[in-house]
Amino acid sequence: MERRMEDQKSNKLLILYASQTGNALDAAERVGREAERRGCSVVIRSMDDFDAGSLPQVDTAIFVVSTTGQGDTPDSMKVFWRFLLQKSLKKQWLKGVHYAVFGLGDSGYQKFNFVAKKLDNRLSDLGAMAIVERGLGDDQHPSGYEGALDPWMQSLWSRLHQINSSFFPQGPDFVIPDTKLIGQPKVHITYHIIGNADSRLSIASDFKGIQTQLESARSMSPGIFSSYKNKPDCFLKMVKNQPLTREGCGKDVRHFEFEFVSEVIEYEVGDVVEVLPCQDPAAVNAFIQCCNLDPEAFITVHYREINNNLPTTEIPIKLRTFVELTMDVASASPRRYFFEVMSFFATAEHEKERLQYFASPEGRDDLYKYNQKERRTVLEVLEDFPSVQMPFDWLVQLVPPLKTRAFSISSSLLAHPNQVHLTVSVVSWMTPYKRKRVGLCSTWLAGLDPQQGTYIPAWFHKGCLPRPAPSVPLILVGPGTGCAPFRGFVEERAIQTLTGATAPIIFFFGCRNEKNDFLYRDFWLSHSQSNGVLSEAVDGGFYVAFSRDQPKKVYVQHKMLEHSQRIWNLLLKGASIYVAGSSTKMPADVWSAFEEIVSEESGAPKDSAAIWLKSLQRAGRYHVEAWS
Repeated sequence: MERRMEDQKSNKLLILYASQTGNALDAAERVGREAERRGCSVVIRSMDDFDAGSLPQVDTAIFVVSTTGQGDTPDSMKVFWRFLLQKSLKKQWLKGVHYAVFGLGDSGYQKFNFVAKKLDNRLSDLGAMAIVERGLGDDQHPSGYEGALDPWMQSLWSRLHQINSSFFPQGPDFVIPDTKLIGQPKVHITYHIIGNADSRLSIASDFKGIQTQLESARSMSPGIFSSYKNKPDCFLKMVKNQPLTREGCGKDVRHFEFEFVSEVIEYEVGDVVEVLPCQDPAAVNAFIQCCNLDPEAFITVHYREINNNLPTTEIPIKLRTFVELTMDVASASPRRYFFEVMSFFATAEHEKERLQYFASPEGRDDLYKYNQKERRTVLEVLEDFPSVQMPFDWLVQLVPPLKTRAFSISSSLLAHPNQVHLTVSVVSWMTPYKRKRVGLCSTWLAGLDPQQGTYIPAWFHKGCLPRPAPSVPLILVGPGTGCAPFRGFVEERAIQTLTGATAPIIFFFGCRNEKNDFLYRDFWLSHSQSNGVLSEAVDGGFYVAFSRDQPKKVYVQHKMLEHSQRIWNLLLKGASIYVAGSSTKMPADVWSAFEEIVSEESGAPKDSAAIWLKSLQRAGRYHVEAWS
C-alpha cells in the first residue's frame, strides 16, 4: 500500500484516516488490505498528511475516523476539519466526489461516533455522494469495532463496483489468495557492528542520555503516530507516593508528587500530563527469548518505501532498548492482522489452522473472546503458539506501540512552583476466565520508590477543562478520581483570594464509603471551613455523596438536587460548570440533574431547560472531562 498520492483521478482508492490511539489506522489498513485482495490499488494517508483543498480532484475517498473524549476530533483531523467548515466553500464544492465514512466509537459515551456522523453530514452538505451508509464501529460490541466493519466493507465493495467497475477488474467477490499478498513488512531492520567507543546509548544513565535513547527509539518506531511523542517536554522525578484509600478496601488510589528534573513546564490547572511507563524487565526478557532475538544487537529501523540512497539520520540503538521503549509486549493485545501474519510463520499444522481460523470472518467472535476480552498480551499469544517464529521486522510493525498514559493534573503551579501532582487509580480487574489483569502505567507508578530517583518522560497539553478566571463562580462535579483536576482548581483559587476578590466554588464529590475512599478528605474539609473557598460563608459549598454508606445508594446527582436553589443562584450569576470522572453513566446522569434543577427553579419545561444548558455549552460554560 502506498502512502504518497499520485494521480488522484486514477483507479487508486484513497483512504484517509484520523487516529488518536491507533485503532482508526488499524481499521484503515484493514480496509486497504481487503481492497488490495480484490485487485484494487490503494493509497492510505493520515488526514494531517493530506491537503483538504484537493478533495474536489478526488474520484473516491474512504474516511476512517475515531471519536475521542466527549465527541472530539482526533488531533490529526483538526486542521482538515477546520478547512471543511469554512463558510466560503460552496454547496456543490465536492460534486462528483464519491465517499464512504466508517467511524470508531464507544456507545458508553454520550456522543457516540460523533466525529463520523458530523463528517458524513458535512461531506454530503458540500455535494459529495455517499457510496454506502456510514458504518459505526462500537467498542461495546462483542467483536469490538470489527463487528460493524466486516458487513460495512461487504456493502462497500459491492456498491463501489457498481459505481466504478475499474476498481475491481474481476469483480468485488474475487479475492487474491492470502499467500500472494503477505509480501514484505513495511519496515526494514539494519544491524550495526559498534565498538565500545560508539556505544554511548547503551550505558546512558543521566536524563540527557535517556532522552537521546528515547528520541532515537521512538522516532524509528512505526507505531508512534506523531513526532510530538518522540521528544518529551521534560523529565519528572517522583518525590511522594501516598495511598489515599484504606488498605484492603478493594480500591487503590494514589497521590503522586513529581519534581521537574530538566525544566519547569508552565502548566495550568485543567491541563493533562502524559507519562511513558516502564515495562517489566522480566517480560521484555521473556519476549526477546521467545522470539530468539539478540538483546545486545545494535539496530536502526526505517520504512522500506523511503529512498534508501539518502543518508540515514537514525542513531543505532540496542535491540533491547528499542523493545523496552517502543513495543508493548506485555500489556496491550495484538490486532487481528497479527494473527494473520503469525499463520504464515507457524510450522505446526494445528497452530497454523487455528491462527487462520482466528484471522477469518468466521473466527472473528472467537478471536475477540480469546484475545481482546481476555486482554491477552503479545507475549502470551506468542507463548500459546510456540511454533511461530516471526521475523523481527514483522514484530516491529505489528506489536502494538508502547503508548503514553494521560492523567488530569491535580495541582496548581501557583501552589507548587516546581511540582506537578497526579491522582491515580491503580487499575486491576478479572477477565471472563478469571485471569487477573493490571494497568501497566498505574501499577508501575504505584511500585516506584521516591528514593530511587527514576526519570519519567512527560508531555504536557491542554485537556477538556479550561482554566477559569478568578471572577467566575464554579460548580464542580467530580466523583472518585474525577476530583483530581478540581484539587488544582481549589488550590489556585485559595491563593488568588490572598491578592484579590474571587468568585465562590461549589463542589460535589462522590465515593463509596466515608472510611474507605474519601479522597483528599482533610484538604476539602479545610477549604470548606473558616471562610475557605468552599465554605458556605462565602457562598461556596462542599457536598459529598457516600454511595454505599446507607441502604439506598446516593450519588452526586442526588446531592445536586438537594442543593438545587444554590446551584441555580450561581448559574444566574454566570457560573461555569465543570464535570469530571467516569464516562459510563455519570456525565449523562449529571446532565439530567442539571436539566431537572433548571426546570424546577426557573419554572420552564424540561426541553427548554435542555436547550438552555446546550446554550451554556456553546458559550463555554459547561465542560466535561470523562474517561473509561
